[in-house]
Amino acid sequence: METEKTSEELVRGQAEIWQHMFSFADSMVLKCAVELRIADIIHSHDGAPMTLSQIASCIDSPSPNIPYLTRIMRLLVRKNIFTVHHPSDGDESLYGLTHVSKWLLHGSDLSLAPMILMQTHPSMMAPLHCLSKCVKEGGIAFEKTHGRQVWDFASQNPEFNNMFNDGMACAARIIARAIMTGYKDGFGCIGSLVDVGGGTGTMVAEIVKSHPHIKATNFDLPHVIATAPLHDGVNHVGGDMFQDIPNADAVFMKVTDFIY
Repeated sequence: METEKTSEELVRGQAEIWQHMFSFADSMVLKCAVELRIADIIHSHDGAPMTLSQIASCIDSPSPNIPYLTRIMRLLVRKNIFTVHHPSDGDESLYGLTHVSKWLLHGSDLSLAPMILMQTHPSMMAPLHCLSKCVKEGGIAFEKTHGRQVWDFASQNPEFNNMFNDGMACAARIIARAIMTGYKDGFGCIGSLVDVGGGTGTMVAEIVKSHPHIKATNFDLPHVIATAPLHDGVNHVGGDMFQDIPNADAVFMKVTDFIY
C-alpha cells in the first residue's frame, strides 16, 4: 500500500512539474490574443459569439492560418479567457467573451492589454534567464542582461519606453480607481500633491479629476515626462528623485517591485 501511495505521489509530482514547465505558454498565448485583438474583434461584433472564420476575417492578415488559430483558441478557452459553444447541428463553433477577456480590450479604461504586452516583451522576458546568476553573483537581472537599468534602457529605446509607459499607465488607472474608492475622503485636506515616479501622470490625473482643488505635479525622469500627455490640473516635471523632488503638501508614491 505504501509503495502504491509513493508511486501515485511521484506521478502527481511529475504532472505538476510538466505544468510548471509549460506555464510560459499561457503568457505567450495571452500575448497572442492581445496582439491579434481577438477580444476587440468579438466586442465589435456587439459582443455576440463569433465563428473562427468570422474572427479570422477580421485579423489584420491577408491569409490567417485557421488551424493555428484553432489551437490558440483551444488553450484560451481552456483557461476560461473565452467561451466556446459547439452547435448540435454541426455548424461552426462559436467563441464569446468572458469576464476575463474583457480585460484584454484595447482602449478601455479598465484594460490590462498594455501591461500584458509590456511584461511579455522579449526585453522584459530575457532577464528571467539570469535569476540563478543573480543568486550566485548578486546584482539585478535586467542589468546583467542589457548592461543597464530598465530606466536607462528605456531612455535609449523610444519604442520600449512608450510600451513601458503604456503598461504602467494602464495599471495605474486601475489602481487609482481602487484608491479613490477606499481613500476618497483622504485627499480633501491636501492643497498640493506630487506623484514621485508618476510615469505619464495617469495616477495623479485620476486623483485630480475627483479633487480638482489639488495642485498636482507629476514627477519622473526626463525621458518619461517627454512622452507624457497633457492632463487637466497636472504639471509635469522631469528630474531625479534621488537628487530632489518638487515641494508639496503630500508626496504620493506607487512602488512597483520588478523581480528582474
